[in-house]
Amino acid sequence: MSRLAGSLLIALATSACATDVVVEDGANPVVVTELDRTYQAAADETGVPVDLLKAVGYAQTRWQQVIGEAELDGAPTHTGVMGLTPDHLTRGAALTGYGADDLAASAEANILAAAKLLAAEAAAQGVSGGDLAAWEPVLAAWAGIADDEGRRQFVRGDVFRILAEGAEEHAEGGELVASLRPHPEMAALVARPLFAAGPDYAPALWRPSPNFSSRSTGITHVVIHTCEGAYAGCVSTLINGSVSAHYVVNESGSQITQLVREASKAWHVGATYECSRNGNTDCAKNGVGVNNFAVGIEHAGFGSQASWSSGLLTASAKLTCDITRDHNIPRDRFHIVGHGQLQPYNRTDPGPNWPWAAYLDSVRSYCGDTGGGGTPPPPAPGAAIVVDSNNANNDAAKARIDIAGWTSSSSTPGYYGSGYWYADTGTGSAATFNFYLPAAGTRTIEAWWTAGTNRTASATFVAQNASGAELGRRAVSQQSNGQQWVAVGTYAFSAGWNKVVLTRAGAAGKVVIADAIRVR
Repeated sequence: MSRLAGSLLIALATSACATDVVVEDGANPVVVTELDRTYQAAADETGVPVDLLKAVGYAQTRWQQVIGEAELDGAPTHTGVMGLTPDHLTRGAALTGYGADDLAASAEANILAAAKLLAAEAAAQGVSGGDLAAWEPVLAAWAGIADDEGRRQFVRGDVFRILAEGAEEHAEGGELVASLRPHPEMAALVARPLFAAGPDYAPALWRPSPNFSSRSTGITHVVIHTCEGAYAGCVSTLINGSVSAHYVVNESGSQITQLVREASKAWHVGATYECSRNGNTDCAKNGVGVNNFAVGIEHAGFGSQASWSSGLLTASAKLTCDITRDHNIPRDRFHIVGHGQLQPYNRTDPGPNWPWAAYLDSVRSYCGDTGGGGTPPPPAPGAAIVVDSNNANNDAAKARIDIAGWTSSSSTPGYYGSGYWYADTGTGSAATFNFYLPAAGTRTIEAWWTAGTNRTASATFVAQNASGAELGRRAVSQQSNGQQWVAVGTYAFSAGWNKVVLTRAGAAGKVVIADAIRVR
């Protein structure tokens, strides 16, 4: 990610999470964020229904500020919280008076441009008012997708589905970014799958792409990609363009499309293999086209986005488990790899915020310790609780981090999940990892951090039961043993919400890292 991309993500998170609480209909309190207000202002100015505008933004970017990068040949880049294409930026600049750079950098300008473009299309088609279903032809035109099925998927499979279900997005610290109330009246219009099951992965839909050829070697790698766009357009490009992948996972993980049989070569990596880019492993493959031995999975989204939905990560991990099990692929970071890792000169996907450690843990867990190889898997699902530093990655029913006064970062690679928090040693609020146990029991606590010489040599983890009584503590050095689970103690916890508190004690001039804990 560029410095500009990072600063834009921080700026959006900062402004979006400023909230007010209002009372709607004298009953249920509703949290309204700055981003909610920005959407409302654009809707008020243009006449585009605010929830329709929000649903388009969520379908495009999950309300995240993204930087346009190329991924699929022939597909446009997408920029900003609404995922505007270069054509959108040009026409939006003319309609709003903002420059193209402003539309890319400012969430307010980006949303207003999208609203004005939708309003102009609605006026041309004679569409107006609050009947969301009546806006279908406007949305179909907005999609910019060549084929009828692709437009149908975008409108009814993506936008109308989001409207029917509603949506919420949270920042790393758990703050609400924006929300969209459900519209159950739209449920009857949501597109249902019309395709057969995938020939290699039954949960997928089978939409064959003509863009494939025969393999010359066996399958030994899985390549993780991001579409640099939304799901419907990604699938359409992989069918109607000049490239392909074996699978595409949508933004919520609720749908996967298979386009090429795993036995065939899809055209998803434009590079030959160089083992120096991949930990000096499989060097006998040097000079061989990656597509010959890899299965490619595209994911709706962007390499520049700050986080990924738990649904997408879960669906993708189950799919990757299935592929590695069928082809006996080691489940490690050298055989489940990113596109940018193999083609670094012009690709960065899946980007710096793809949660590699957590993702590989999930893949291994879903495979139940069988087949494949690589790093030993963690306990089977349900046997361990991971509390990540990003609450968006946690199961709220059993894991939560409470943290304030710390700084979020992803600058040191090897973190768990999608980043970590750091704070200066000395005084200040602690980081509290909370986990729920339905019954009392003895559990081992393990911690994950990124190591470095600027880290404290005495990071202190304090275990507490549900009543707040201290069970024990251990100080560990975060200057070494990074990028792995390190045991920090075994304790008899009570039923209910227990805690592991990471203090800021230690010699001055160092930092403490709050990344993740595992309870097992």
